Amino acid sequence: MGLGSGDGRDALGLLDLFGDGFISDPYPWLDLLRSESPVHHDPVTGLWLVSRHEDVRRVFLTPDVFLPDNAQYAVTPLPVAVLRSFARAGLTIPPALANNRTASHAGLRRVVTRFFNAQGVAAAVPMIDSIAAELLEGVRSQLDSTGTCDLFTSFGQELPCRVLMELLGITGVDPGTLIRWSDAALELFWGRPAPERQSELAELVVDFHRWVTETARSGRSSSDSFMGALARHRVPDGRLLDVETAVGACVFVFVAGQSTTGQLIATVLRRALTEPHMWSRLASEPGLAEAWVAEVLRREPPVTTWRRVTARPTELGGRVLPAGAQVLLMLMGSGSDPEVFPEPERMCPDRKNIRHHLAFGVGSHRCPGASLAQTEAAMALRAAARDLPGIRPSVGSARSRMLGLLSFRAPLEVAVERPEAG
Repeated sequence: MGLGSGDGRDALGLLDLFGDGFISDPYPWLDLLRSESPVHHDPVTGLWLVSRHEDVRRVFLTPDVFLPDNAQYAVTPLPVAVLRSFARAGLTIPPALANNRTASHAGLRRVVTRFFNAQGVAAAVPMIDSIAAELLEGVRSQLDSTGTCDLFTSFGQELPCRVLMELLGITGVDPGTLIRWSDAALELFWGRPAPERQSELAELVVDFHRWVTETARSGRSSSDSFMGALARHRVPDGRLLDVETAVGACVFVFVAGQSTTGQLIATVLRRALTEPHMWSRLASEPGLAEAWVAEVLRREPPVTTWRRVTARPTELGGRVLPAGAQVLLMLMGSGSDPEVFPEPERMCPDRKNIRHHLAFGVGSHRCPGASLAQTEAAMALRAAARDLPGIRPSVGSARSRMLGLLSFRAPLEVAVERPEAG
C-alpha cells in the first residue's frame, strides 16, 4: 500500500486506526509516524501515538509518570443500557494486573507467575504436545475428507484455551464457550462496535463475569488451581483478596492466556506458510521454530498497542504531553524501528538482537505469560510443520479476514489445502 506523495504530516491526517487500510497493511502508516511524528496526537481518538522503540521503552520503564490506569478502559464509550447491565451484574474492572499501580500489584503478579514460570512451562510441555497432536489429528481428517481446513479455528485457537484450562485448573466450562466469552470481551473493550453489537457483546461479557464470580464464591476450586491461589492470597494490609479483584484478575488472565496466544499462533502459522522454504525446514531444524516466533513477535505481534496515561506534564520524543494525556504505545511500530532492527521488513529469524522487541512490554508490567505464549506458539508451529508437511495456503487466503481492534491484530482464519486437492 502506498500513502501517496506530499507532506507526511498531512497524510497522517487521513490515519484511521480502525480503517481497512490500516488493518490490512499498517506498516506504511507506522513508518510515517516514526519518521514524521514519532509522538503524534490523533484527533479522531484523542490518543497520543508513540511509535519509536526508544520512546515506547521509556514509557514502560517510567510507570510513575506513565500510569497503567487506562489499560483496560473501553475504547468506544459504552451506552447507558450496557452500563446498567454491568451494574446489575456487579461487573467492575478493579485494579488487578494490567491496570494496577497500587501496592497490591506485585503480589498478584507473583500469584500469576507461579503458574507461568519457566519451571511450570517446562513441566507443561508434554501436555501441550499431547493436545496439539490430538487437534492435528482432527486437522488431517478434515484435509483427507475435504482437501481444505482452517488451521486457526481447528487448531491455533483451541490449543491455548485447552492448555490454559489445564494449567489453571479451570473446570465447569467448555473451551468453545471460554473462547466466545474472551473474544467478546476483546471486541467490546478494544473495538469500535455499533451500539447494537455492543449490547450483544455485553451479554456475553456479563455471562463470563457471572461464571467467574460464581466459581470464585463457591469455594469449590481446588487449592492448587489459579482461583484457589487467589482465594488464599492476602493483600499488603493482610486482608484476603476481595472477590471483585480476584474476578478481575481471572478474567484478564483467561483472555490474555488464550485469545492473544491463539492470535499469535495464527500469525506464526500464516507467516511461515507464506515464507519460501520455511515450512519444510521447521520440523527438522532445532531452534528454528522458536526463532521464527520471536521474529513474528517483533514484526507482527498480536498485541499491537497498549495504553498509558500521564500522571503529570512530561516531555516525550520532543513533544510536551499534558497531565492526563492518553498515550498509545505502538508496539508493532517499535518492532519495525530501523534504528534498532536493520531491514525491519525482512523476516530474519537469526537476528542477533531479536529479543529486544517490546511485544510483551518491559519492566514491572511485562507480560507474565510470555514464556508460555512463546513455548506454545513454537510447539504448535513445529508440530503442524511435522504433521502436515504437504499443505499450502488455500487459493485466495492472502485476502483472509483480519481481527482489527485497537490493540489486537491477527488473521481470523488460516485456510490451507493439500496440493493434490487443488
